[in-house]
Amino acid sequence: MTIIANILPYLQIILSIILVVAILFQQSNAGVGGALGGGDGDGLYHTRRGFDKFIFMVTIVISILFAISAIIAVLIK
Repeated sequence: MTIIANILPYLQIILSIILVVAILFQQSNAGVGGALGGGDGDGLYHTRRGFDKFIFMVTIVISILFAISAIIAVLIK
């Protein structure tokens, strides 16, 4: 149990960095016009394909792993 307690903080740091990078790699269709209330609304419905879908799935998996590691950290202490 002490091995997990020693590795867990480093694992959470690595997962958090990967999660931030994965979120930043995702494309956003909301430009300046969308942020200010403009735009035509086409950004709401689009199908993720290729690299965009891969990054989306990686983001989900990494966020689940991060949440599990946080729960384990709380349960250990």
